[in-house]
Amino acid sequence: MNAKSAPRAVGEGTTRTRLDRGRGALGPALELVHTGRAPTRAVLTAELGVTRATAGAVAAELEALGLIRVDARPGAAAGSQGRPSHRLSLADEGPVALAAQVHADGFRAALVGLGGRIVATAPGCEIVDADPAKVLNSVVDAGAQLLRETGRRCVGAGLAVPSAVAEPEGTALNPLHLAWPAGAPVRDIFAERIRAAGITGPAFAANDINLAALAEHRHGAGRGARDLLCVATGHRGVGGALVLDGRLHTGSSGLALEVGHLTVHPEGRPCHCGSRGCLDVEADPLAFLTEAGRDPGPEVSLLQQANDLIRNQYADPAVRTAVEALIDRLGLGLAGLVNILNPDRIILGGLHRTLLDADPERLRAVVADRSLWGQSGVVPILACTLDHNSLVGAAELAWQPVLDDPLAALA
Repeated sequence: MNAKSAPRAVGEGTTRTRLDRGRGALGPALELVHTGRAPTRAVLTAELGVTRATAGAVAAELEALGLIRVDARPGAAAGSQGRPSHRLSLADEGPVALAAQVHADGFRAALVGLGGRIVATAPGCEIVDADPAKVLNSVVDAGAQLLRETGRRCVGAGLAVPSAVAEPEGTALNPLHLAWPAGAPVRDIFAERIRAAGITGPAFAANDINLAALAEHRHGAGRGARDLLCVATGHRGVGGALVLDGRLHTGSSGLALEVGHLTVHPEGRPCHCGSRGCLDVEADPLAFLTEAGRDPGPEVSLLQQANDLIRNQYADPAVRTAVEALIDRLGLGLAGLVNILNPDRIILGGLHRTLLDADPERLRAVVADRSLWGQSGVVPILACTLDHNSLVGAAELAWQPVLDDPLAALA
């Protein structure tokens, strides 16, 4: 009997037909599992709006691609009603994305799997050279070493930088807290280093706070928000980001939400942008240490010094006064953003998360008092929950092609 006339196994044609029909659902299905919104096949079926058979074929294909696991036996959660369903989870040994972050106090590389899980990290470096090519070469070398050590497949690479990144050029327009030249082609340099290291997959670059917001929206404190505002201060400066309907709002050329240059203290410190009293220099770790009368030390990062001072010496009147001053400035900036953007949730990261923890009622009161929308309805203000959220967000850039079309990305 030749191949053309060979009989198919029972059910083979039906299974293939179901998979063909559901092939367009592979990406949406993977994103549902990736973001924790489909813990079982029954939930996946309901979310996709397909038949149970089609959902089963889609889940099986994602499992065959090494992306998820489907429990062999259906089970029910404790106390649940209805028919047991197969549980879905992310594959423990699945592919990873290479994530890299550069900030004022160093840089770091990590491998990040689906679900925002950090699989491995390289020791951080605390010296940032004035030549971006040298820095990116070092961070890619560290990531390549992690890939060799773990033996994991890489789907691509993402880079987080403390600067607005212009689109479509991929240039760092204002790396104010690095010694890098304005307009450095960071995405092209990063992509070239990725290729030279033999790492497969596309390479991306974006602003670090944008990426933190993306990670928090998918895996952290921003999950479920429709219009999410993220404001954070890391090692130096203040950044902001907006996620609308699950997508980062980056503006016409990637430069939206430069919130660090909102004026919150007109007679305040000179800012790098040429103005005075911007959030960037009035509500970051250096501003806090200065306000508290502390001289920054060289032994640890400014962010850690500021956080440690609040957590360990909050009873000190000078520290408490500095906290109140920064909260008032931050609250004034947030109130202006609420008036303009009308978000349904605000999340704060870095030192701002610590300020929120120290006196949440004061910050919420300032925002409510100084914003129109705050007076008509309280906007939830929450702390970011993910460690290294900019690294996780950088990985999300590399994972996006896989989430869009798993078969094409992994072919």
